[in-house]
Amino acid sequence: MSAPQRLDLPIDADFPVELANELARREVFNKHHYRPNSYLHKWWARRCGTTFRLILKGLVEDEALRDFLAPAGLQGKIILDPMLGGGTTLHEAIRLGANVVGADIDPIPVLQARATLTQVPLAQLEAAYQQLTDGLWRSLGAYFAVETLAGYMVPLRFMLYGVRRACACGPAIQLDSLDLRPHDEVRVDPERLGVWQGDRWQGAFIDLPAGVRLIDKRSRHCASCGEKFQVPPNLPYREQLVPLVTVAVCPEAGVEYRPVSPDDQMRLAAAQLAVSRTWQDAAFVIPPGPKSRDLHYRGIDNYRDLFSPRQQLYLWESRRLLAEFPPEIRLNLGLLISTSLEFNSLLCGYKGGNAQRPGAIRHVFAHHAYGFPYTVVENNPLFEPAGRKASGTLGQLFHDRIRRARQWAAAPAERVPAGRGSQQVPLPGEKDGGMAVLTAAELAQGQRRFLLHHGSAVDLPLPADSID
Repeated sequence: MSAPQRLDLPIDADFPVELANELARREVFNKHHYRPNSYLHKWWARRCGTTFRLILKGLVEDEALRDFLAPAGLQGKIILDPMLGGGTTLHEAIRLGANVVGADIDPIPVLQARATLTQVPLAQLEAAYQQLTDGLWRSLGAYFAVETLAGYMVPLRFMLYGVRRACACGPAIQLDSLDLRPHDEVRVDPERLGVWQGDRWQGAFIDLPAGVRLIDKRSRHCASCGEKFQVPPNLPYREQLVPLVTVAVCPEAGVEYRPVSPDDQMRLAAAQLAVSRTWQDAAFVIPPGPKSRDLHYRGIDNYRDLFSPRQQLYLWESRRLLAEFPPEIRLNLGLLISTSLEFNSLLCGYKGGNAQRPGAIRHVFAHHAYGFPYTVVENNPLFEPAGRKASGTLGQLFHDRIRRARQWAAAPAERVPAGRGSQQVPLPGEKDGGMAVLTAAELAQGQRRFLLHHGSAVDLPLPADSID
C-alpha cells in the first residue's frame, strides 16, 4: 500500500512574518477586544488570534482565499488541537469554515469551547441572565444593602478590609495605601482613625483594638521597637481581615466612602450565620500542589477561607438557580459565575489609588500565582450602577464576555493597522460558532462542526489520516 501523497502548502514555503508581528503587537495587550468570543472564562497563555489566522491561511489551497482578510478557505478541512487551552486554534479554524477537534485534560478549556462555539440565541441568554440575577437579588439583596450617611438604603458597591499585623508595641492594621482615591480625594487618617472624603469627615472606625496603628504597606518595621510587622500567631486568614470602609452610590452625594457601621457588622454576622447552614468545610480542603503551596504557607488550608460569607452565599444561590436552566444556558451562565470569582474573592485587591483606574478591582491572580493584597476588596457581584462601568460585577462581565462576544461572533471583524491606530474590517460570511457533534464520522460532512474531548489526546477516537 503506497503512502498518501503529501500536499505542499504555502505555509511550508512562506509565512508573512512582518504582517504577523505587526498584528500581534497590537493585539497582545487587548486580545479580549480582538477576539471577545474566546474570553468567556479565565485562561492563561492565550495566543494571538491574528497569528493563528495567518497560520491557518497557510493551509488554504485556493490562492484567492489566502489573503488575511478573505473569509473562508478551509471548508472540507478537519483541524485538530490536541491541547485546547484557550481555544484559539478552534475558533480561528471554525471562522474559516473548517470542522475541528479539540481535546484537553483540564475541563475548563473543553467547557469554554463548548459554550462559546455553540450558537445559543443571544435573546435567550439575555432572558436567562435576567432571571438569574433577579433570583440572586431576592436571595442576597438584604446582605448587600448599606445605608448612606444621608439615610438612603442602597446596594453596597464594595467593602474595603485592612489586614491585621502586630509588633512588640501592639496591634496594627495595614493597607496598601492610606489614599483610597487619587489626589487625596478619599484618604484614611492614621491619627483620627477614620476617613476623609475631600474636606468632609466621614467618621471614625469602630471596634478597633486599643492602641492600634493604621499603616501602609511601605511600613515594614515599627518605628518604635524596630520589629518587623507580622501576622499575629495562629490567626486564620479570614480573621486577619478587618472591615473598615463601605463604598456605595448615594442619590445625593454620589460615590460615598464611609466607615463600616454597626448595621454593616450585623449584616456580615447574618451572612456568616446563613452560610454556616450550607457547605461543609471537608469538601473544600486544598490539596497539595505547586500553586497550593502559596496558600498553605499562609495557613490557608480550605478554599472557603478565600471567600467572605456573602461571597459564599452568592455561590450557593447561583448553583441552586442554575439548575433551573437548560444545559446550553446553564453552561454559559455557570462559566460566567465561575469567571466572576476572579473579581469576587478575598484575594482581590483595590486599585483605588491608581489615578488611571480609580476604584478598579485587582483580580486574584498575578503572574500565574496568588496575590495577597493589604487592602482587600469584597466586591458586590450584583451591583449594577446606572450609566457607568462597575469593575468585576456580574453585569459588567455578562456585557463583555457574553453580550458583546456573541454580537461579535455573529459578524466577526478584524482590526488592521491604520496610521497610528487601527480600523475594523467586517468579514461577510464568517461566524465564530458551529454545531457540536459526537463522532468523528460526522466531521466528514458539512462545515463549522466541532468535536470536543475531555481527556488525553492520546485517547482520541479518530480514524488514521483523518486530520488535515
